[in-house]
Amino acid sequence: MVKATGSDTALPQTSYRQLLSMLQAKTEQMVVQLGDRCPHVAGADGKYDDTNVAWWTSGFWPGLCWIMYDMTGDQRYKEKASGWEQRVATCFGHYPPVLHHDVGFQFLLAAVLNYEITGDEEARRIGMQAADTLTSRFNPQGRFIRAWNGDKYGWAIIDCMMNLSLLIWASRLSGDPRYKHIAVQHADTFLQYGIREDGSCCHILSFDPANGEFIEAIGGQGYGPHSAWSRGNAWALYGFINMYRHTGEARYLQAAKRIAHYFTANLPADGVPCWDFRADALDPELRDSSAGAIAASGLLEIAACVPPAEQKLYHASAERIMTGLTEHYATWDRPDHEAILIGGTGHRPAEQNVNVSLIYGDYYYVEAIAKLNNWQRRIF
Repeated sequence: MVKATGSDTALPQTSYRQLLSMLQAKTEQMVVQLGDRCPHVAGADGKYDDTNVAWWTSGFWPGLCWIMYDMTGDQRYKEKASGWEQRVATCFGHYPPVLHHDVGFQFLLAAVLNYEITGDEEARRIGMQAADTLTSRFNPQGRFIRAWNGDKYGWAIIDCMMNLSLLIWASRLSGDPRYKHIAVQHADTFLQYGIREDGSCCHILSFDPANGEFIEAIGGQGYGPHSAWSRGNAWALYGFINMYRHTGEARYLQAAKRIAHYFTANLPADGVPCWDFRADALDPELRDSSAGAIAASGLLEIAACVPPAEQKLYHASAERIMTGLTEHYATWDRPDHEAILIGGTGHRPAEQNVNVSLIYGDYYYVEAIAKLNNWQRRIF
């Protein structure tokens, strides 16, 4: 197991390759263990479930395999990931719809990664279809992408910051700037209403869907309207630095840094965030390893975007989180456990998926390790 060498020098460069090697051994087991399942949650028994491909998490397992293929050239990962976007694409065209704002998560990591790595034209077509689906959810009066399905037509959520990269990609490939225009407007709306002065973020914004007027912030998966749900803050940190990379607009870089400073200032001693930084009741010490993995990967993106004098701050913060995950939450010594990380929290207020393994936590942990080993494929 990779050990920390100090709070400022965790996971030294000489250990990155060792960590990738450990990860390869673990994910090779997962390829065999998971079979054709679409994993989302693994409980105490360490066995991943088999979720409907319409569910928002269906892109993370093929995305993980595409990264491992890109890093290692091992054909087993490619075989596992190939064609996955076609499975998810069977969900297009349903009424009532079964897909929603999270087509970004689902198709960026399956169709878009496939196309960018292999040049598969069918994957490109499906990726563009997903981008069109996402644009259809845009409310021009409120300048936001509508969240979920059902009757909450005026809701937008912080998670969708991570889906905007699908629109940027679609603009780049098609030459049509309208996709990017929608991404920018959604990001600006959340920057105005969803990010507080101290850098903390709310989960849900509610608008009047007819005239676009802002109504209120809603706690959602966080402890309450004024809390700081750590995974939502991680989505925001990563989503805004993505928008800076895609647009060069300084306001997005400043937002990402402000969120990062709040996030890292509130980390406990082991570097793995509590599920909500402001949960003064309802298990305030409960952790969310998935939030840590997302934030670590986003912090590495900030480090890549700031001047050299600032890079160490964000890189060291990412390494601190990764050290905590690697030493205390990874399943290296549990070969029968099908997930990489334990200690994830899905939706604590609803008592759903608490202290479990989550496929998106595994994905972002793999993504961060790939970046620490100089993986450069930046489409997100």
